[in-house]
Amino acid sequence: MAYNLLKGKRGIIFGALDENSIAWKVAEIAFEEGAIFTLSNTPTALRFGEINELAKKCNATVIPADATSVDDLTHVFTESMKILGGKVDFILHSIGMSLNVRKKRVYNDLDYNYLNKTLDISSISFHKMLQVAFKLDAINQWGSVVALSYIAAQRTLYGYNDMADAKALLESIARSFGYIYGRERKIRINTISQSPTLTTAGSGVKGVGSLMDFTDRMSPLGNADAHECAQYCVTMFSDLTRKVTMQNLFHDGGFSSMGMSLRAMNIYDKNLEQKLNGD
Repeated sequence: MAYNLLKGKRGIIFGALDENSIAWKVAEIAFEEGAIFTLSNTPTALRFGEINELAKKCNATVIPADATSVDDLTHVFTESMKILGGKVDFILHSIGMSLNVRKKRVYNDLDYNYLNKTLDISSISFHKMLQVAFKLDAINQWGSVVALSYIAAQRTLYGYNDMADAKALLESIARSFGYIYGRERKIRINTISQSPTLTTAGSGVKGVGSLMDFTDRMSPLGNADAHECAQYCVTMFSDLTRKVTMQNLFHDGGFSSMGMSLRAMNIYDKNLEQKLNGD
């Protein structure tokens, strides 16, 4: 059911790859809610993904770009304003990648060249995006920018590796730029800390299946899936959240407030009993 939450609004969605990605779901729901937008991802992702299918479905134009390149980002914003007929009202940053994770380099044996790439792709790209948009005055007053984060920015989770550092930096950038954008342009900048989600990128995290089972047992409402996250993103783009800024918003079924749940304790007790009985 659509509510016309984004009727008349323009946007840019970065990071849609395939139907499993959160950005893909955001695009679908934003379109249903009346928005027009452009889509952007790297040329490599465009070759291996299915974004052209999404573009056709949403009547959107795809603009290839390396989000770590200021020149490429400048092109995305300039072209988007031409295509859409004016400044944008919302932006989604759904970009993250760690070569250390892909190459199975553990946190106490990082390749620092890989780490630099992790930070540049997963978080500094957000700063570049915001800075380019600021200099171009590309976002309308009361616009909204959202970047996707994860609770590993605050807590240590096995296997998340240097992506945790990237997410911590991402959230810091949202606060620092959120102050400037709010003060000078009345534009809001937030991050959403989503439940672990089995996207194409998320599937590369070691033990993600066990992690998702654990967080689902711990969360009173269970894990939030990609579609539900997309719905939340759309509310953040809408006029219903005009005074929410500089926040890291947990969208995780309550996991971030939990210590131990009954469901998780039951599993622990069962395993402990087996251990004590020598099974």
